[in-house]
Amino acid sequence: MDFNQIQDLIKLVAKTGVSEVKIDQGDLKLTIKGEQKHTEPTVVYQTSNVAPAVAPVATPSVAVAPATPSKEEVKTAVVEDSKLVTIKSPMIGTFYRSSSPDKPAFAQVGDSISKGQVVCLIEAMKLFNDIEAEISGKIVKVLVDDATPVEYDQPLFLVDPA
Repeated sequence: MDFNQIQDLIKLVAKTGVSEVKIDQGDLKLTIKGEQKHTEPTVVYQTSNVAPAVAPVATPSVAVAPATPSKEEVKTAVVEDSKLVTIKSPMIGTFYRSSSPDKPAFAQVGDSISKGQVVCLIEAMKLFNDIEAEISGKIVKVLVDDATPVEYDQPLFLVDPA
């Protein structure tokens, strides 16, 4: 293959939009890569913990502005949250709502609790620690799922003081 043939081949690749051409003729190994056209990115959804077999595709970042709440919504949220007291985790460990899976939860949403009442357990280093309510009131929301890890000072319950 001479220089003119290679030049014609390069022009043909550029004209047709082919991404890559490889030619192997004895000693001659020729690879011509055309211009990379920007197309829509391919989105690959991964549902397992196994790494994908293909390289990740760079996708353009899109900023989405969060919806801003109105002043009235902010005021009512502040008023509602200001009266609620948070029971927080005093340690790192695993949060349990009951003493065993077949027993009822220590505290459910809507239950009235008193100061010193056990509201949950936190397992740390194979020891189960009773977590007691610091105030009396009514459980408004449970913020942690059963049998999940919790951090120090992580909110566990929202309580409406009575």
